[in-house]
Amino acid sequence: MATAREALYASHGNQLVGLVLGERLETQLRDGDDNTVWEAQGWYGGDLRKWWWKSEGDYAHGEGAFEEVELQSLYSRAVAPFWDVQMGLRMDLEPTPLRTYATLGVQGVAPYWFELDAALFLSDRGDLSARLEAEYELRLTQRLLLQPRVELNVALTEDASRRVDDGPNDVEAGVRLRYEVRREFAPYIGAVWARAGGGQDDADPAGWRLVGGFRFWF
Repeated sequence: MATAREALYASHGNQLVGLVLGERLETQLRDGDDNTVWEAQGWYGGDLRKWWWKSEGDYAHGEGAFEEVELQSLYSRAVAPFWDVQMGLRMDLEPTPLRTYATLGVQGVAPYWFELDAALFLSDRGDLSARLEAEYELRLTQRLLLQPRVELNVALTEDASRRVDDGPNDVEAGVRLRYEVRREFAPYIGAVWARAGGGQDDADPAGWRLVGGFRFWF
């Protein structure tokens, strides 16, 4: 019986497959100080074990420079239906100085189809921080979707060299209205309330921003 189960699993559930998902590629308008923001992730592997990568960043048009560039490489292990534990490395290329973090997190779908992504980060300088992302897709029609989304970054210890105080820092909450031209390509518009760099002398003021961009996957 065990041999038969292994053969069945190998032929019907152990294929190696992959996905690339550009969750957000958008322009954020904020009183002439516009930014281009991206958030993308992907994976390759089987049902239980996968290699994940994640990237997000922020390019400030007024300054002509990247404000944030982040890359993650993670080993992911399914621990329950719809839930993975992930661990690996995160590297911040911007802002400087460059930081490398050990990463431990969970990602999955909670009851009522809330998508959650939570992680702890321990930097090479010993600074500890956390991130929580939550979003929901409300399908208005077969192609039109409303997507509320919240992201919170919390510094559990102060990082003086990057002028990051302990406590809640980057916060963003918003909603996006997406139209799926194809399942793989969907432009959207929306609005977000954001506060970046809380507690720093040069923190961005909190406020609303109009956003427009597209989502894709293949």
